[in-house]
Amino acid sequence: MKDLVEFIVKALVDDPDKVDITEVDGEKTTTFKLKVAKEDIGKIIGKRGRTVGSIRTILNAVSTKNGKRAELEIVE
Repeated sequence: MKDLVEFIVKALVDDPDKVDITEVDGEKTTTFKLKVAKEDIGKIIGKRGRTVGSIRTILNAVSTKNGKRAELEIVE
């Protein structure tokens, strides 16, 4: 799942080298903490949060197949 999020985010940003994803495993939930360059935060969030909402939807669909819940946090 981490590779999927990384692939999607790197395709959206101007500086893909600054994309950093940390995976925190819990018992029933996996949290992905996403760090990008300051200039690229707006591109990840999108208008009214639509882009990040779409990424979260894809992530939840994949995680449901694996029997876990996934969350995506954007860290500044």
